[in-house]
Amino acid sequence: MKFDALKDISAVVQAPPLVVDLDGTLVKSDLLIESAFAALGNNPASLFGMLGAYLRGKPALKSYIAERTDIDVAHLPYDGEVLALIQQARNDGREVYLASATHKKYVEAVANHLGVFTGWFASDETINLSGSKKAARLVAEFGEKGFDYIGNDAIDLKVWPQARECIAVNAPGAVRSKLKKISPNAVVLKTLPKQGKAWIKLLRVHQWAKNGLVMVPVLTSQSFSVTSITQAVAAFFAFSLAASSIYIINDLVDIDADRQHPSKKRRPLAAGTVPILPAMIAAPILLVASLVGAYFVNPLFLAVLTGYLVLTTLYTFSLKRKLLVDVVALAGLYTIRVVGGAAAISVVVSEWLLAFSVFVFTALALIKRYTELTVRFDQDLPDPTNRNYRKADLPIVATLAAAAGFNAVTVFALYVSDDKISQLYANPKLLWLICPLLLYWLGRCLMLAHRRDMNDDPIVFALKDRNSLLTVAACGVVMLAAMIRL
Repeated sequence: MKFDALKDISAVVQAPPLVVDLDGTLVKSDLLIESAFAALGNNPASLFGMLGAYLRGKPALKSYIAERTDIDVAHLPYDGEVLALIQQARNDGREVYLASATHKKYVEAVANHLGVFTGWFASDETINLSGSKKAARLVAEFGEKGFDYIGNDAIDLKVWPQARECIAVNAPGAVRSKLKKISPNAVVLKTLPKQGKAWIKLLRVHQWAKNGLVMVPVLTSQSFSVTSITQAVAAFFAFSLAASSIYIINDLVDIDADRQHPSKKRRPLAAGTVPILPAMIAAPILLVASLVGAYFVNPLFLAVLTGYLVLTTLYTFSLKRKLLVDVVALAGLYTIRVVGGAAAISVVVSEWLLAFSVFVFTALALIKRYTELTVRFDQDLPDPTNRNYRKADLPIVATLAAAAGFNAVTVFALYVSDDKISQLYANPKLLWLICPLLLYWLGRCLMLAHRRDMNDDPIVFALKDRNSLLTVAACGVVMLAAMIRL
């Protein structure tokens, strides 16, 4: 007897749900650290509230921060490969859940924004859903070996043993080794890329050239001894390490705003190319190294560097949000570098040099603000949220920049007219040649900024601009010629 082929009526066994971690897995960042620095940026006094909440436990700390800080989840640095894996699971008809130790306010916001999750699990006012507590919650919901789990960190080693399939994303080598012992068939989706270039970018090594201002007193006081130059070089590196430390803190505070900026969104912390926790640890290490180096230069230089750190910290957490106060503060930070150079070689800074520095650096700070506003104006972006400027302020900002710049030239002309200058220069009248050079360079900076041919930092621009470098070289030649007795 011939039998027709029978349909396979066996039940289709549905794959278990896919559970995805948030910090470091779905998002290349840590939302607790992000939100904490955002809260400090909004109100530095919230540090005391955080300390008090932490004493009551992590759930209290996370709730305290979440009550005071919002995160723009639309601009978070999501991991494209993890999103693709989630989408594949959805296409296969699987349920997908988001599970995180992050506060429920942020987890819910991410889940609602992406719209791909069946549900979510998160920390709240009573529980910190991390490690073994997350594992217990997932087992209670899906049963042991009843879910697949994607994680990235050592704390996830508490969760992976309870999962059917273990998937690691951007996990450190030590975590991958331990995971393989727990689950030999664990899937390593991808490993952390090399971060050398990203760290150099994070530390703003290219911005260290600004600290060359410590060399100005060496030139103006004509202190060319080996000791003076050695002390000035040490001061340069001390300032550079301190500046890098503050750059990291500044990027942590501004991370949300940076992600909405056309160019700043590519900064390592905003883009997630450098993990946020190591960056946070690096900042105090760099700071301590700079202070130790300053101590070995001399106590006066250490005092100046400490003053620089106080002012730049105030700038990061408060002053940069205040109209024009931020510009004066920036000019002060540049001028302090000059004062620091004088302290390092134990010479007195002349009042002329201080006055010139204040005016010229105020002009450059205003040009910086001008270029930032032009980007927003040209791309029809909203007014900045972390600066108290509006696109409508462009004309007055340009006017103030021009006024400050040409006042600097006036101060220099008065300096050249001072009879006392003959004590330093053999041919002081040659210094008049620097005035037209300054007029040319400052005027050109303003014109290029107006034409949108300058980036948002005129000093960095000058270091790459051929005409600017030639102008600086010409000024140096004039000064050396003025020193030489014929």
